[in-house]
Amino acid sequence: MTMAPSKDGKVEDFESAALPYLNELFRTAARLTGSRIEAQDIVQNVCLQAWRSFHRFQPGTDCRAWLFKMLLNEIRHHRRKRSTSREVEDSGDVLGSVVCEEPVPETLTDEDVLASVDALPPEFREVVLLADVEDFAYKQIADILSIPVGTVMSRLNRGRRQLRKKLKGMSRDAF
Repeated sequence: MTMAPSKDGKVEDFESAALPYLNELFRTAARLTGSRIEAQDIVQNVCLQAWRSFHRFQPGTDCRAWLFKMLLNEIRHHRRKRSTSREVEDSGDVLGSVVCEEPVPETLTDEDVLASVDALPPEFREVVLLADVEDFAYKQIADILSIPVGTVMSRLNRGRRQLRKKLKGMSRDAF
C-alpha cells in the first residue's frame, strides 16, 4: 500500500516522527484495554488519525506526547462506545499526607504486578502507566489526559496506594 504525503509533510517525516512509538502505544493500549486485539484496533485508529492530522503537527514538539494524547482519547472513545466505563470519584485534591509504607516484597512475579495494574480503575491505571511505565512528567500527563496537574498527582498517589495494597495482599497469600 502506498501512502500519499500529508498536506505539508512527507511520508518520511511521518514515519521518522511517529512510527518509533508504535510499540509503546501498543503496550499502553493493551494494558489499558486488557485486550491485545482491541489494542491493535485502537493503535491502528491512532496511527490513521495521526497520519491525517500530521500536517498540523509542529516539528520540534513532543511527538510521543502528541501520540499518547490521541491514544488516551481513542481509548476513552472506545470505552464510551462499549458503555463499560466505571466512574471513580476523584476530588482532584493535591496529595494529602505522605505516609511512608514498607516496601512491597521482591517475591512477586511480573505477572502478579501486571495483574494488579490491570485491576486498577481505568482513571488510576492510565496515570500509573503514563508516569511509572512510560516515564512522562506530571505536566505531560496532565496535557495528555486534559486534566489538572493536581488531579494527576492525586490519581497517581491513589493508584500507587491501591497497587501497593494489592501487591502486599498477593505476597501474604503466597506464604
